[in-house]
Amino acid sequence: MSDLNLKCADCKGDFVFTEGEQKFFTQKGFTPPRRCPGCRAINKRKKQEREQGGNDKGWDRGNNW
Repeated sequence: MSDLNLKCADCKGDFVFTEGEQKFFTQKGFTPPRRCPGCRAINKRKKQEREQGGNDKGWDRGNNW
């Protein structure tokens, strides 16, 4: 097993899927990533914002700051 160069499904940029990451993904039963680490982080942040009701400032609801 060696490092793999993959293409991100979102930004179309290349990223490396390391041998260590491949072993981890295989042990956990995960499929190889389709997105680069940067796009995964962006998608994770967007998901968290949706789950919080779009409150992008991080303030609690009801506070009128």
